[in-house]
Amino acid sequence: MNARRGRNRRSPARWLWRLLLLVLAWLVGVAAYIAWIGQRDDAAASDAIIVLGAAAYDAKPSPVFEERIRHGIDLYKRGLAPKIIFTGGYGGLGARFSESQVARRYALRNGVPDKAILIESVSRNTHDNLRQASALMQQHDLHRVIIVSDPLHMARALRISRELGIQAVGSPTPTSRFRSFATRCRFLLQEVYFFHRDRLPR
Repeated sequence: MNARRGRNRRSPARWLWRLLLLVLAWLVGVAAYIAWIGQRDDAAASDAIIVLGAAAYDAKPSPVFEERIRHGIDLYKRGLAPKIIFTGGYGGLGARFSESQVARRYALRNGVPDKAILIESVSRNTHDNLRQASALMQQHDLHRVIIVSDPLHMARALRISRELGIQAVGSPTPTSRFRSFATRCRFLLQEVYFFHRDRLPR
């Protein structure tokens, strides 16, 4: 009788541990999926290259944004698409240039002709970046695109693209500034959070 009572007391704890292990396994699986997508470069002939915005400091791109811009320019110069769409609005009050304007200036200095560049200057986050890029695609009759962003950001960018009806493949930056173990872990944890948050009803 006492043994049965002891087993009953242990049962809830056993189920709690099982639940925690399942949750942990799920989170590890999500993190592995995000990392796996970030290692895939599916760049192929497309109508345009979309470079997702990141911080800019006045007229200078942040190190993270500069790597994205450079990779977008490299894809353009390899002949994979005739257009580059730079995204990103104004980072704060008093900013002289939007992120996309900073990227445009950078691309012009590096040999990309003005006629090959499209920009939007109102977006504030990844979803806005892609929604505004989608509007530009419709205006210019562009259908298939290559998305450029950091590796650990790519899974979310491609998921949002699908939700917006954008036919896209990913080409993560090969020289991401998120190199240290600590910065990569923070970025990955952030993306695991957004993976779940974006599925909540709005």
